[in-house]
Amino acid sequence: MSDLATQMVRFTVNGQPVEADAAGDVPLLAVLRGEFGLTGSRFGCGLEQCGACTVLLDDEPAYACSRPAWTVAGRRVMTIEDAGRDPMLAALKQAFVEEQAGQCGYCLSGIVMRARALLARQPAPDRASIAAALDGNLCRCGAHNRIIRAVQRAAARLSDAGATA
Repeated sequence: MSDLATQMVRFTVNGQPVEADAAGDVPLLAVLRGEFGLTGSRFGCGLEQCGACTVLLDDEPAYACSRPAWTVAGRRVMTIEDAGRDPMLAALKQAFVEEQAGQCGYCLSGIVMRARALLARQPAPDRASIAAALDGNLCRCGAHNRIIRAVQRAAARLSDAGATA
């Protein structure tokens, strides 16, 4: 479905039903940022190499930079902006602040989304599991150890609170 015809795409973003015109292979990232003003997900490389654009698609990490918007019809998309409603995202964001896990912050929304997916599957991940889960995301500032500590802190906080996905 790579023709240039415009089609209406209906899906859910952060718990809200939405619809957008998606011409041809316009990327999901362009729709999220341009149509809905959800600018937390970033364009990095456009080649699924850096993870700055990572969102959750039906609770699984997905690159929004290269995924045509029409492919999310009828599905659920979660972005970093859902932190006010989602206790796991809120705990992760707070832990990232407490651990000073970001420097420039460009990569963090994608990393937090991937960490959110990990904690939903594995509430008490060890360091190796966290590193493996975040392997698809690139942080050029070198904050990897603080990022891992932040995910561990969020996991502990969520465990203490009894939070679930």
